[in-house]
Amino acid sequence: MSQQLPRIKPKDLIRVLEKKGWQLDRVRGSHRIMVNSELRKVVPVPVHNRELKTGTLLGLLRSAGISREELRELL
Repeated sequence: MSQQLPRIKPKDLIRVLEKKGWQLDRVRGSHRIMVNSELRKVVPVPVHNRELKTGTLLGLLRSAGISREELRELL
């Protein structure tokens, strides 16, 4: 049984990514481009003044290699 994702704002997701070793590479419009040099991956996080939609959050977590349980622990 899958657990429901928490509703989080983009800035909270950026903090979680930073705890996992991601760094801010650049800002492009309303997106923060986060990079992880160890994994050689890039994740663009849309930063708006509202919570991330479930599908967007799932896609970002998948790209970053973070599970739902891990997200809850890091929040």
